[in-house]
Amino acid sequence: MDGEKKSVHTGHRERQKERFLKNGFESFADHGVLELLLYYAVPRRDTNVIAHRLLNCFGSLAGVFEATTEELMKIEGLGKNGATLLKMIPQISARYTRSRADRGSSYETATKLGRYLSTYFFGERDEVVYLLTLDGRARIIGCHQLFRGSVNLTQVTARKIAERSLADNAVSVVLAHNHSGGFALPSDEDITATRAIEAALSAIGIVLRDHLIFDEDDFISMRESGLLKNAK
Repeated sequence: MDGEKKSVHTGHRERQKERFLKNGFESFADHGVLELLLYYAVPRRDTNVIAHRLLNCFGSLAGVFEATTEELMKIEGLGKNGATLLKMIPQISARYTRSRADRGSSYETATKLGRYLSTYFFGERDEVVYLLTLDGRARIIGCHQLFRGSVNLTQVTARKIAERSLADNAVSVVLAHNHSGGFALPSDEDITATRAIEAALSAIGIVLRDHLIFDEDDFISMRESGLLKNAK
C-alpha cells in the first residue's frame, strides 16, 4: 500500500513538472506554484497540503515569500529545507533582475537609479542602507550594504561612506534606504544626516548624486525634491 501511495505521488509530481515545462506557471493557482516549488525541499510529504497551509497563514504568495524564517518554520510539514528554499526566492529574483541591468550604461536619472536599487529591497522587513558607487560616466561600480536594523542615518558615518567610495575610486555615489512599513518620505534626521554626508564627500571631491528612500511600492529622490544642498 505504501508503495502504491508513493507511486501515485511520484506520478503526480512528474505530471506537474511536465505541465510547468510546457506552459510555465500561467495555468497554476498560487497554491500550485508553492506545491511544485516545495517538491525540491520536501520530498516525502504532500506539498499541496503544505502550500494551502502557507497561503492560509500568510494570505498571498508575497506574504509567504516575505515571512521570516521563524514564521515559516511554524508551518506543519514545511521544515528547515522548505523554509530555506522559500527565503531564497525573493533574493534570487532580485539578483536575476539586477543581472539584467546594463551596468555599462549611465545611471544619471532618479527613475533609472530607483528601478535598479529597488531590487535590493525586495521582500525586506528590516531597514537597510546601501551605497551605490559610480564612475565618471555614472556607470555602476558596486553596491554595498552599510547598515541593517532600525535605520538612523547618524549611525552611518560619513567616514565609512567616504572610505568605501574611495576604495571603489568612485566619482559620485548614491545612498538608498527603505522605510519598512512606512512612507517613502525623509525624516528631519534623514535630511540633516544626508546633507552632512554630502558636505563630507564634497570635501574629498566625490559627488552625492542622490539619496533615494523606498517604501513597499514607491521611492522618493531627495535631489529631485530639492532636499540636497547642491540640488539642481
